[in-house]
Amino acid sequence: MESFSCPICRRPYPADVRSLFCPICGDPLLSAYVPKSPSIHRRSPMGVSRYLDFLPLDEFDTSLSLGEGGTPLQVLNRLQAKFHTPPLFAKNEAMNPTGSFKDRGSVIAIHMAKALGFETVGTISTGNMAGSTAAYAAKAGLRSVIFVKDDTPREKILAAGIHGANVIKVRGNYAALFWKSFEIGRVLSFYFINSVDPYRIEGYKVTSYEIYEQLGGKAPEYLFVPVSSGGHLIGLMRGFLDLRRAGLISRLPRFVGVQARGCAPIARAFDRHKKTISPVTNPRTVAHAIANPQPPGGKVLLRMLAANRGAMAAVGETEILKAQRALAEYEGIFCDPASATVLAAYLKMTKQGLIPPGARSVLVITGSGLKTLGDVDLSKLRIAQADLSDLPQLMSAWK
Repeated sequence: MESFSCPICRRPYPADVRSLFCPICGDPLLSAYVPKSPSIHRRSPMGVSRYLDFLPLDEFDTSLSLGEGGTPLQVLNRLQAKFHTPPLFAKNEAMNPTGSFKDRGSVIAIHMAKALGFETVGTISTGNMAGSTAAYAAKAGLRSVIFVKDDTPREKILAAGIHGANVIKVRGNYAALFWKSFEIGRVLSFYFINSVDPYRIEGYKVTSYEIYEQLGGKAPEYLFVPVSSGGHLIGLMRGFLDLRRAGLISRLPRFVGVQARGCAPIARAFDRHKKTISPVTNPRTVAHAIANPQPPGGKVLLRMLAANRGAMAAVGETEILKAQRALAEYEGIFCDPASATVLAAYLKMTKQGLIPPGARSVLVITGSGLKTLGDVDLSKLRIAQADLSDLPQLMSAWK
């Protein structure tokens, strides 16, 4: 029978989506499911069905899927040549149906919502999770309620609303809204599938299995991941731990979580060797998708990083925007600023000599830049206007 456990105090609990935090520690519970002798179903395409043995699902209902998973692992050969780096890859999660990694968690959580008989699901989000939850709820025939921060980019709000979701822009403390959503869910019998939901985290494991296969049955030496609440990196780490437990890999990657310096509560705690998180009182960063001032999974992530040779890094605004442009101009990958943090951190560590020669690194690109067009610096783009008769002269100047 499925159950949850506290990753801090190790206490077991019944699997109850209305009670997702340890009453002793206050930290998010995780699925206690441990796959026994799992197999990769190689006749199935990459995605949930291929790795079903690793997940707490009895079966995968393809009618609830939007085609998530199977995203490309791209060799960043032009960036390697420009910056003289060791082998570098990007796992482009922006290629998922709603443009972000959130789809992997949404499809698993929606499976559980249907199985448990919920008619309404919800989430609180800075954008990507809003659109993903709304889309998967629509596919499953469920109602959805989405709470977003009042400064959420318009593109991300529209991406949720178009699926028929009830979208509410909420003013006030984001951390308080997180807890308020669970209270509302218990009263109204809604299932709020928030960032550290245990089933959402289980869905994120699938990315790790795909990277393992796409690298020819090996783990990368380094894995760089943008960090907000902590749930995504927790899921990726659990995925590689599953692979090691199954005897498919002998070593784990060096996990590097990355935050923007303007809102880096987990990175700051890691650097100070703290076991708890201090909230950021005035977050300021262009990387809105990871600007979480009080990440609920921070304490759990710190513990997992310490136990598995992990690390955290923080990068500045200029570094982020330069990395975003470099990915677009050299590799054709237009990602959001939050995703660009991983390249910024990688280049910094490479310059400092912290990445050994020959070490393969994978950057996890979490979201599309098409959702954050308002953050693009137009002054840096080569955009001009001309009359038809002026084109030859203009083109000669650009030659």
